[in-house]
Amino acid sequence: MESRVLKIRRWVATVVVLVALAGGALLSQGVRNWTDHTVFGAPRSPIAVTQNALPVSLGNFANGFSAVLKPALPAVVNISSSKVVKPGRNQMSPMFNDPFFRQFFGDQFGQGEVRPQREQSLGSGVIVSSDGTILTNNHVVDGATDIKVFLSDKREFQAKLIGTDANTDIAVLKIDASNLPTLPLGDSNQLQVGDLIFAIGDPFGVGETATMGIVSATGRGGFGIERYENFIQTDAAINPGNSGGAMIDIHGNLVGINTAILSHGGGMSGEGGNEGVGFAIPVSMAKPVMDQILTHGKVVRGYLGVHIQDLTPELARAFGLKDGSGVLIGDVSSDGPASRAGLKKGDVILKVNGEPVGAMNQLHVQIAQFAPGTQIKLQVWRNGTTQDVSVKLDEFKDQDEKVASAEVSGAALEGVQVQDLSSDIMQQLNLPAGTHGVVVTSVDPSSAAATAPLNRGDVIQEINHKPINNTSDYQKALSGVGKQSVLLLVNRGGVTTYVVVEPR
Repeated sequence: MESRVLKIRRWVATVVVLVALAGGALLSQGVRNWTDHTVFGAPRSPIAVTQNALPVSLGNFANGFSAVLKPALPAVVNISSSKVVKPGRNQMSPMFNDPFFRQFFGDQFGQGEVRPQREQSLGSGVIVSSDGTILTNNHVVDGATDIKVFLSDKREFQAKLIGTDANTDIAVLKIDASNLPTLPLGDSNQLQVGDLIFAIGDPFGVGETATMGIVSATGRGGFGIERYENFIQTDAAINPGNSGGAMIDIHGNLVGINTAILSHGGGMSGEGGNEGVGFAIPVSMAKPVMDQILTHGKVVRGYLGVHIQDLTPELARAFGLKDGSGVLIGDVSSDGPASRAGLKKGDVILKVNGEPVGAMNQLHVQIAQFAPGTQIKLQVWRNGTTQDVSVKLDEFKDQDEKVASAEVSGAALEGVQVQDLSSDIMQQLNLPAGTHGVVVTSVDPSSAAATAPLNRGDVIQEINHKPINNTSDYQKALSGVGKQSVLLLVNRGGVTTYVVVEPR
């Protein structure tokens, strides 16, 4: 009996040993497969393994960003400018213009000249050369008769205005000094959303102040505060008095000139409080302007000679474009570079010298960067195909591309009344002789055409690319449209623009 029990125990022990060995083999195989990222019971999928996952060294930033700001702060100055404003007549009280008052007292009151008044404004500037060249905003010194610059070491200088460019809101000053601290110019084209930046200036005149934020966006435009807009947007606090101050990157390089904020009311200005939406002129735009001012005393730009508008999704579909990129030509200036090169209304500019065009403000900036006489190559979408057009630019002389916009929404042309053009109507609308089309006499405010927008006084010259000469053409063009979208070429104040009206 004892012998039998002993044999059973030996057999059990043998089984245990064999099981242990098998389990060890399986475990070993499992460990090997785990190191090869194989997971039992699941399909094989790649697992990213971080290599050298060490904490990022903050270096000099261990205790903050003083290493960046300390050398930069002395290169940002406070600017105080003043100008004499001469008010008009009858500024004393509105009652002096009241007919009842004047019946008894005549014109003896309120007719004298009000004494001139002196207006002052505060802003900031950036020293860009050790001999006293300062970059700031045009609106900080616009019309100023006296400009003073205050350095961080409390020295005060009378500044000379070298030149300004209202189209980009840039001004260049000069003070009689030497060995001044400067800010090196960075490459704003390399900025990306999320990059850390600092804004330096003198907000509200409280003294030199630095704030921190990130790049919220680049290439912002279309606000209408300057002709050429390509702003860097940031959430760094920018307030009145910061205008003309520095936006620097993490390396202490100047990447922008602080210029405007989005006010609480939704408008763009240099006034109001910080809402976390500030804008700076990129140094890639400011430097060429400054260089031209220092060299020539003014800025000379290329001129294309087109009236353009952004390509909305509705317009893109109307012109057969799928991705909606490009800028639509609403009109072409007569005898301008575009006209001579064969560009036509309805063309969509896709690229300039191989660089894609995404919006009106981008095209404005691109063309402005070329010197007059430069030969550029445009890629144009026309009648369903792309083609290259070579254009030799003229010089911009304040009659450059007018902005035509079309906010598109809505339905068919119900609620729109038109009539034939007459010589009297053309005279009232200041239209040149020979203008064709039908004039809009009324638009139902509740119609989609009103929100497109189509306005009273607009002259419809084309419907879906078909010329309109009279009301008969108008009715024929609409008769086959049904509930499809309608593409209109509208003459508005002498400039044509495209408007799409879609059925609801």
